[in-house]
Amino acid sequence: MTIVEPVVSACAVTGGVDTHFDVHVAAVLDDIGGLLGVERFDATAAGNRRLLAWLRSFGAVATVGVEGTGSYGAGLARSLRDNDVTVVEVDRPNRQARRRTGKSDPADAVEAARAALSGRAQGTGKTRDGNVEAIRALVVAKRSAKSTRIKSMNQIRHMGFTAPGRAAGASAGRQPRPPRGGRRVAAATSRRRPGVGGHQDRHPHPRPARDRPRRRARRH
Repeated sequence: MTIVEPVVSACAVTGGVDTHFDVHVAAVLDDIGGLLGVERFDATAAGNRRLLAWLRSFGAVATVGVEGTGSYGAGLARSLRDNDVTVVEVDRPNRQARRRTGKSDPADAVEAARAALSGRAQGTGKTRDGNVEAIRALVVAKRSAKSTRIKSMNQIRHMGFTAPGRAAGASAGRQPRPPRGGRRVAAATSRRRPGVGGHQDRHPHPRPARDRPRRRARRH
């Protein structure tokens, strides 16, 4: 990794950060694009503070280009904004150029800084807070609940296809009339009492094989 001794610049400097799950790689450029330094920092709150202090050791920080402000770089972007530093979203480096030159975290950090300095990166970094984040959390929860319901309904039907005796028809929605819709199938299955009643409910199959569709339906 290229390490350059800090030289305080009279002009504002520009930073670039290649973010990852456990470590961030930062680069800093002077006002004409000269590389001043590259360094690694832990992807923690303390690491974010050290990263900003390191950038400021070269001069006043004008802008920092951060990759992934909505994912691995969310915490860093929030920390920089809290310290009155302008953050811009930097897109992933060009795949063709990366294939020719090879994958390098320091090179990606330098490219992020150059994109921020030149103005190629102008997108406002994602904040991951406020009303937008609240709505996103609700949408994620809704999608998860819907996906779980669909999986439960599929499991009820699939277990019903191979269930013994009358449980097969009821779970699959075939007796006495096929219930239409997942809610009706789940309601019909949840009302069953496998293993309780006359001789028609006495199957050679284990009770769990007849009872699991009912339990799954109650979770639907």
